[in-house]
Amino acid sequence: MRLLDRYVIRSFVQVYFYCIAGFISIWLIFDVSDNISNFIDNHIAVSLVVRYYATQIPQVLIILLPVALLLSLLFALGRMSRANEIVSMLTAGVSLPRVLLPLIGIGLLTVAVTMALNYSLAPHAELARKSFLSEAQSRPARNIQGQVFRNRSDLRTWFIQNFRLGDNLFNNVQVLQQDANDNIVISYVAARAITGLRQRHGIWRMCGSLTTMRLETLPRKSFVLR
Repeated sequence: MRLLDRYVIRSFVQVYFYCIAGFISIWLIFDVSDNISNFIDNHIAVSLVVRYYATQIPQVLIILLPVALLLSLLFALGRMSRANEIVSMLTAGVSLPRVLLPLIGIGLLTVAVTMALNYSLAPHAELARKSFLSEAQSRPARNIQGQVFRNRSDLRTWFIQNFRLGDNLFNNVQVLQQDANDNIVISYVAARAITGLRQRHGIWRMCGSLTTMRLETLPRKSFVLR
């Protein structure tokens, strides 16, 4: 790496980190001011709050990094232009693309980091937020809402309104039995579905108000679906 590259990178990175730290500080100030009453009312430990914000920072960085990159480029190049440093570099025979090459490399690196965060840590931020609220309110389990499962081997599609983590009871269940052409043959709708009965996993018992599309009469209020 040439001395010129190190100088350009140092001039830019210093401003870049200042912008990132400033934006994160502003976000923290506003978010803490909005939630501090909830933290105090629920007697949430400081370590839990720190862990919560640590899980939210990747999601915030996806928005902040491009803005910080733009502002840092404007400030760094503007300062170098006011000091006639860019003119001196061009006079010394260094082309403009060569002067900007380190900054282009940092921009590409920022794009790579943003994409990595977007596909790795950021998608878990919302789940971490819900887990934090659950733990803060001393709820050992949470209800999962709106789940769809496709059983391709048996040609069934399951629609579950909600269920509790770690439980074998599912509420408001609809099962669509399809043929090989994905046409709906029978539709089962039940208020509850239970699995794992009598140590026989893979067997579901549909209970409650049961309706179907093809069956006109049912002999009982519950049945077993294998």
